[in-house]
Amino acid sequence: MSLHRPLRPGPVVCVGETMAALAPDPLGPLDDTDLLRVDIAGAESNVALYLADHGIPARWVSAVGDDPFGRRVRARIAAGGVDISGVRTDPERPTGLLLKDPGPHGTRVHYHRAGSAASALTPEVLDDPAVKGAALVHLSGITPALSPHCHALVEHALRPDRPWPVSFDVNHRPALWAGRSAAHVLRPLADRADIALVGLDEAQTLWGDGITDAERVRDLLPGPRVLVVKDGGRAATAFVGATAHRVPALTVPVTEPVGAGDAFAAGFLGGLLRRLPMDRALRLGHLTAASALRTTADHAPLPEPSLITALLDADEKTWRAAVID
Repeated sequence: MSLHRPLRPGPVVCVGETMAALAPDPLGPLDDTDLLRVDIAGAESNVALYLADHGIPARWVSAVGDDPFGRRVRARIAAGGVDISGVRTDPERPTGLLLKDPGPHGTRVHYHRAGSAASALTPEVLDDPAVKGAALVHLSGITPALSPHCHALVEHALRPDRPWPVSFDVNHRPALWAGRSAAHVLRPLADRADIALVGLDEAQTLWGDGITDAERVRDLLPGPRVLVVKDGGRAATAFVGATAHRVPALTVPVTEPVGAGDAFAAGFLGGLLRRLPMDRALRLGHLTAASALRTTADHAPLPEPSLITALLDADEKTWRAAVID
């Protein structure tokens, strides 16, 4: 499988904000909780952590505040085997913060990230030596929502003469786009990526109910050499040119879905970097997502290596019957 810009030796460089995250302990609505557990949360660092779990060199590039939350974020990501040499400490701006509010209809997320250290990132971050040696640069649709500077960073990363391939996860967060049109920003960004990932439900929310299946998303985003359309707990379809590869999702008891998309992206990208056939790369995405679905944290241990190996090599019937609990 070849990309517009071929993968090369080096780390996957994931660029984006990671925040401190507060969640009720035990899990329940914020209104009723007395205790909050401190964790970290960030789409791009989640991808880097899961890539590291798979043995893929990963580097996270961002900025944090010169504060306890920023030190916690740096330490947690470094402890996961991710290179943080490209992370800056901003003495003037704080580390972003989010609060999780679980409820009967899902988890709401309340952001406190305006004016954060990462929101001040500019296109110049791409000139950092930490980025120049990238095998692949991974970005998400969260970053252009943070500030005009961050939007410019993503635009610059996707410039036609970029030296490295770019993967872009649409990762639509409606709360970050209040009063602005995410649809008109995210579509051209995704269409310029070498590898793009989007949920079918995201595509429908952004670009209309007429998008009824993965093929309609491909019609809308013809640019990426590889386009992955995730259909929740049903399946994921990867288009390589006009060829579609569809792999059903695994059966997994869901504790919380937050972070599963990032885990899928890491598994799938890890599969590509390991030169797995496309169907097996999709399987590795599903297996990695199973980790996130079984926990309230954004990052969780992978399934046992023996199980991963067995299911990557399994026949179609065994794969469809597998349950990850």
